[in-house]
Amino acid sequence: MTTIWVDADACPTVIKEVLYRAADRTETPLVLVANQALRTPPSRFIRSVQVEKGFDIADNEIVRRVEAGDLVITADIPLASEVIEKSGVALNPRGELYTPENIRQRLNMRDFMDTLRSSGIQTGGPAAISQQDRQMFANELDKFLQRSKSKR
Repeated sequence: MTTIWVDADACPTVIKEVLYRAADRTETPLVLVANQALRTPPSRFIRSVQVEKGFDIADNEIVRRVEAGDLVITADIPLASEVIEKSGVALNPRGELYTPENIRQRLNMRDFMDTLRSSGIQTGGPAAISQQDRQMFANELDKFLQRSKSKR
């Protein structure tokens, strides 16, 4: 059975709420991984895993547990790349699906932005999640769940 894994420390609340409803509606296991305690709604399909605090500890736990065909929700591009290498599917909270075809470009852009920031150039952060982003995420999630359900 497919599991949805969430890099929960940085996942926006509005996206978690979409995931909670989808997990219950489709009876899909949803696991939120974070380095802090999380409150989740009561559901036999939703649980959280708390890991130690530290750089990439939650990411490493997700990579360790993810299986082929699982979905990982993350904005972390290196994590998405590792998920893809394990034949998982990675979706960011704005609804962008990371694929074997686009992940290398995303990693290169991330590295370029890191270089700019380390040289003192202010690059700004991402914009807040918009209603359009939330809708795009929900649409991609539904597509994934439909494909997953048809494989059961």
